[in-house]
Amino acid sequence: MAEDRLNAPHWLLRWELVLVLAASAAGLMAVPVMLGHIGLSWDALNHHIYLGWVAGHPRFDQDFMAASYQAYQYPYLYWPIYQLALGGASGVAAGVVMAAVDLLVVPAVWMLARACIPGREWFDVAMRTVAVALALMSGIVLSMLDTTGNDLLAAIPLVWAIAIALGPLAAPNPAEAALLKAAWLSGLLAGISVGFKLSNAPVAVVLPVLWCWWGAGLSCRLRRLVFACLAAGLGFMLAYGYWGWQLWTHYGNPMYPLYDNWFESARALSGWVR
Repeated sequence: MAEDRLNAPHWLLRWELVLVLAASAAGLMAVPVMLGHIGLSWDALNHHIYLGWVAGHPRFDQDFMAASYQAYQYPYLYWPIYQLALGGASGVAAGVVMAAVDLLVVPAVWMLARACIPGREWFDVAMRTVAVALALMSGIVLSMLDTTGNDLLAAIPLVWAIAIALGPLAAPNPAEAALLKAAWLSGLLAGISVGFKLSNAPVAVVLPVLWCWWGAGLSCRLRRLVFACLAAGLGFMLAYGYWGWQLWTHYGNPMYPLYDNWFESARALSGWVR
């Protein structure tokens, strides 16, 4: 009887994610409402709106470095804020809409919390809720609610990839089929995230540790690793392929001019070292 009193009621466990999502929505959307605007940084004035424009209307044959090297960054995540600006949305409305899009990360964060704190007691429910709140209260997340930057949006698939890779923690003896499916889906989302923002790659390359962590037998783990890596390549091509193809068609390099710029910098640095 004492243990029953410690356990959270079934309805709360069933609706826990919905309640956390509702509370997160209220918290995130309150930020632009309280501020009364959404911030326009130098990046927004320089290339955020321009890239949103390019996402729907490629301008390679009309502009040359219109926003310096940033003109060739992956543009499609800037399309929503460009459309909001084009439609004359107020700062509050634009902030609320973008905060609603950012809510896609909340279920993944909650899944991470559940994987680490899988219990059914009141204490476990409270700790999972606190974990999600702390994640959303970090300075990086809060700073994204007052800017047109796409860093948080680009990271959402990567957070999902980590959450899905850790999913087997919630099961005592996960089947190999479930592990393989989780690794494949995690790899797909990791590849999409890297396609969204190439700087996500240093985090994504650590995921093979999670893909191969569970299960018995070296062959099963290697198979999972191969499937997940193939899925990551597929995800990257799905996200970045069309943009990379456009850059390749116009400039002969799918990452132009970032690759050339880095190469020239490295070559100049090597000359200095010598």
